[in-house]
Parts: sequence; C-alpha cells; structure tokens
Amino acid sequence: MTASEKQRLREAVSSFPQFHLLVAGDLMLDTFIWGEVRRISPEAPVPVVEVREETRLLGGTANVVHNVSRLGGKVSVVGAVGDDSPGRLLRRLLDEISVETDGLITIRNRPTTVKTRIIARNQQVVRIDHESSVPVSGDSTEGMLDFIRNNLPRIDGIVISDYAKGVVTPEFMDAVRAATRGLDIPVIVDPKVKHAEIYREVTMVTPNHHEAARMAGIEIHDEDSLVRAGRHLLEHLNCKAVLITRGKDGMSLFHHTGGMDHIPTVARRVFDVTGAGDTVSAVLGLGVASGLTMKESALLANLAAGIVVGEVGTAAVSAAQLLSALDTY
Repeated sequence: MTASEKQRLREAVSSFPQFHLLVAGDLMLDTFIWGEVRRISPEAPVPVVEVREETRLLGGTANVVHNVSRLGGKVSVVGAVGDDSPGRLLRRLLDEISVETDGLITIRNRPTTVKTRIIARNQQVVRIDHESSVPVSGDSTEGMLDFIRNNLPRIDGIVISDYAKGVVTPEFMDAVRAATRGLDIPVIVDPKVKHAEIYREVTMVTPNHHEAARMAGIEIHDEDSLVRAGRHLLEHLNCKAVLITRGKDGMSLFHHTGGMDHIPTVARRVFDVTGAGDTVSAVLGLGVASGLTMKESALLANLAAGIVVGEVGTAAVSAAQLLSALDTY
C-alpha cells in the first residue's frame, strides 16, 4: 500500500462521524462466564468451572451497531427484543453508547436471544442458547419497515446482519429493496445460507468461505473453485460485489464488472473469531458510505478483523485502533 493510499484510508476513518448507518437484523445479548477448571465432575466426565466473573455484551446485530458506534459513526438500529430482562438490558447497553433505538421493537411472548459462553483459560467450554427463530411478522415487521422508510433521507448506508433468528424475512428484504430503489444508499448483507435467495440485488453480500460454498453449491478447495463460487454468487444474486471472508487466507472481493481482488490476512494471532464478521460489516458500511471504493473498504475491514480476532470474546474495534493498524500496515 502506498503512502497516498494509506492517507486516503486515514482520511476516510477520520470522516466516519459524518455518516449515519442503519443496521438491521437479529440482536443478541452475549454473556460470558469466565472461570477456572481444576477438576472433573464426579457426576459425569465433564469439567467443573469455578466462576470468577460474568460479562454481558452486545452481540449479533447489536455488535455491528457497537462497532459502528466505536468507529465514530452515527447509527440507528432496527430489530426486535423480547419483553424480558435481557431485552431491557440490551436497550440499556445501546442507550449507553448513544444508539438511536426508535426502530427497535419489543415483542411479548418472544425471548430475547441470549448466547451464554462458559470460558476457562481463554478456551470456550460450552455455549448455551436461549432464542426463538420463528419469523417476525405482522405489526412488528411493519413497525420496523416504517422506521426504515421514514428515515431513509438521513441514512448514508444500510447493513443487514442476518443471524436467521426471525427478523430478516423475504417480506423484510423485499421492502428494503423497494424503499431503496433508485436511491444512492448502499445495502450490505452479512448472510445466512438458508436465506440465500432473499439477498438478490443488494450492493454487497459478505459470506465466509463455508457459507459461500454452500450458497453457490460449489465446494471450495482451491483458488479455481473459489473463483467459480464467487462469480456464481455475483451472477445468481445480481449484486454489485461479493466479499468472501476466508479466515487465515484473508478475503476475496468479486466485482460485478468481472474484476477480483485477493486481500491477505493481517491477523498476527487468533484467540477468538466471535464477532469478526460483525466488525467487517460495520467497517464496510462506513467505508462505502464515506466514498471509499469497495476494495478500499474491504482493506479497512480486513485490518479491523485482524484486530478483533486477537481478543477473547465479542469485541468492537475503535477508530483509534484502526488508525494505529493503518500506521503499521
């Protein structure tokens, strides 16, 4: 990367506070129970974790929101929580980072998604999920969509973070496409394989390599099969770009014009990949909204992902961390 290219990326990161993203999808509360394992249970061949600390963090789509906020961007969230204590805690955590939550719907008799991870000596022992994946519909969906339609004039980009927990439905995506048609508002989707067909005609889709293989129906085992999968997804989904995240192999960006860019990983150590995709979505959204090309935005997202995978637990990267990573790139 040349000095002038680095300077352009620095200027973009510094400009993030000028841009407003709308982030929609499945919000979660990530709970981490930290402890030590010193013995095996006499009741069953399982470790006994002596609990030292518990932390509760924004997860799923809420972690995308957290990343946008830490990067300095303005952000509105669209999604659903239950009428329960985890839902109220999620709202409070979002309020603490000054996120606009008018698009957040509370649904009675539906649990807020909570993922509890028990960790001993930086290793995850088990994960416990409380959730419902029943599609959100009716008045709840219409309330979210009304918020999106009414706020588009002040939005610079939309990130759809689909965890297949009920918010992102065919009806929801159809309405987002209809509302943004003809507008210069990029729509970036972090997908789930089971919903592949509903992401047509968005700006960018960002599957990991396992998701890309399943969505394309092509086993990815070398560069040739990777290229075939990426180009198949571009054509099938009729989007402007597909960014396939590839873990230790970095990222591969496929353009609708036929071009392709491979971006090598910058991660020096990997403790936990939890939330890395959320960070990528947030940086891509702000990067494209700020006027960076898709390749430039992907380069920034790759740097940010390299930061968060070096931390244990759900993490959000700050603008200062991203600028520091740029300095040493």
